[in-house]
Amino acid sequence: MTNVSSRRNAGVVSMAWVFLLAMAGSLHAAELPDFVSLVEKNAPAIVNVQATVTPSAIAQDLGPDADGQQEIPEIFRRFFGPIPRGGQPEGERRSAGSGFIISSDGYVLTNNHVVGEADQVTVRLSDRREFDARVIGTDEQTDIALLKIEASSLPVVSIGDSTLLKPGQWVVAVGSPFGMDHTVTHGIVSAVGRGYDRSQQYVPFIQTDVPINPGNSGGPLFNLDGQVVGINSQIFSNTGGYMGVSFAIPISVAMNTVGQLKEKGHVSRGMIGVQIQNVDRASAKALGLPRSGGALVNNVSPGGAAEKAGVKVGDVILGFDGSEVVSSSDLPPMVGLTPPGTKSELEIFRNGKTMKVPVVVGELPQDASAVASTAPRAAPANKLGVVVEDLTAEQRQQLGLKDEGVVITRIAGAAARRAALQPGDVVLMIGRKSVKSAADFNAAVKDLKPDESVMLLIRRNDTTSFVALTVPKSDDE
Repeated sequence: MTNVSSRRNAGVVSMAWVFLLAMAGSLHAAELPDFVSLVEKNAPAIVNVQATVTPSAIAQDLGPDADGQQEIPEIFRRFFGPIPRGGQPEGERRSAGSGFIISSDGYVLTNNHVVGEADQVTVRLSDRREFDARVIGTDEQTDIALLKIEASSLPVVSIGDSTLLKPGQWVVAVGSPFGMDHTVTHGIVSAVGRGYDRSQQYVPFIQTDVPINPGNSGGPLFNLDGQVVGINSQIFSNTGGYMGVSFAIPISVAMNTVGQLKEKGHVSRGMIGVQIQNVDRASAKALGLPRSGGALVNNVSPGGAAEKAGVKVGDVILGFDGSEVVSSSDLPPMVGLTPPGTKSELEIFRNGKTMKVPVVVGELPQDASAVASTAPRAAPANKLGVVVEDLTAEQRQQLGLKDEGVVITRIAGAAARRAALQPGDVVLMIGRKSVKSAADFNAAVKDLKPDESVMLLIRRNDTTSFVALTVPKSDDE
């Protein structure tokens, strides 16, 4: 009787598990999104973009040649589609990417790197019609290109709001990887507001795990409402293939660029005239910040908006117009998308206090450059383990300096080596004090105590940056 009862109970338990597993499977299936209607609705507005470029232009823009022999030092790569080897005139190559129609009269959005150097651009629609496209305008900073084809009553995509995206949301990409039109891939938003590419510092990228490959460049990234929230642009890869980290340009940034390209043929960006860097733990300690974060100002442009507002080297910018600046890469997109002439507000940390500073945003100029040159000479080391000498009049003239700065001629301590200081670096400040001579520098260093942190403002070539050093606890460190 006991055995029969045990078997009966075991059977009941087994049936219960089967039921629960079936229910779990059904619930799981019910939670998964259905992308079919999204794709069917938007596929007609997604196009293939082919660009005819010269071999020299391809070599410059693509990085590796058709055989992948030319090495790209950057781990971040943008992608064209496959380059056919035959069926085209000698001295001519074709590249392919994706795009999408944003207006029924023929405006098409794609990446600048797909068509930037093209001699001819062709757009192929989903119904296989092909049109020669006119490049209305391009913008390298956002990697956006606006095309125009002569057609009417075209299907269009719906534009969404990329500022509402959150990590974990489903997203769908449609494009032409390896020339295979209307390929659908999906994934989730991994992060928003990513800033990693110095050449595109004004783009707060959307990071996803959506599979993106050569030919996807310029294609749309959709949310589950079927709205475009981004333009697929780059992947993180050291092999050239998809590795689970993809980047898209937010559609809010892209449409701002489109509006300006249509209206005036170029893009104006806000600028306040500061050079900035991240605040790490050592820098925060030296500055008296309660925690790491913000954008540390290491240079203020003379006559710029920041200087007029009273911003100083050594200030930490914690916010812009009410938005928090978590890292230095957060600030350029905030300022860049602000129209020049706008009255804005900076939140600044200085000498242990936080303050609000009004600033009128200026306009980003086209280009800026500087040249630096140094020559080493002998001198004794100091507590920080660096040897410095006075700059010559010729060196000051080359660097554009008045009376500030000393040149590092030798690295003699472990702390300086760990901070990546190099002979030829020019020290402009210690803490918030300007350094005008080697005597000034050594006098300031002399009073530092073991384990005390100090900030040095360093000029290297055309870049200035703060470096945090900690005084060694013993002379032999």
